[in-house]
Amino acid sequence: MTIDDLALARAIHVLCVMHWMGGVAFITLVILPLAKRLNDPSLFSRIEHRFSGQVKLSIPLAGASGLYMTAKFDLWSRFGQADYWWMTTMFALWIVFMLMVFVVEPLVHVRFERLMAERPATGFAVLGRVHQVLLALAVVTVLGAVAGAHGWLFF
Repeated sequence: MTIDDLALARAIHVLCVMHWMGGVAFITLVILPLAKRLNDPSLFSRIEHRFSGQVKLSIPLAGASGLYMTAKFDLWSRFGQADYWWMTTMFALWIVFMLMVFVVEPLVHVRFERLMAERPATGFAVLGRVHQVLLALAVVTVLGAVAGAHGWLFF
């Protein structure tokens, strides 16, 4: 029994998205509320730092495997079609997270650490809102992608 390249790409894609989105959900729903309740910005910072290092691998791999499948299946025409809104949304969400992890986070890290030290309530409020919005977008995207990939058209 051999595994073909598309099966491998799909497996890598699902594994990477599961790691990435599962981590976002855990940080948003468990770590942030706990750190806020304990008034411990360092708890969030320590955990997020470890996760950030991991998703610097899983996010690019999710994108690369998605791009590979799109090219191999020649699915370019689906982008922009209402029935396949989830493909455009997956790509857009991937871009947002790539920018957050590789551009925004490094640029604002020192400033945000200062905010958390001086006004932790404000810092937790900002973090909470950003993570909640990103998680909500991710949930809608994953739901749409899985349903759409199995033939459920929304429009």
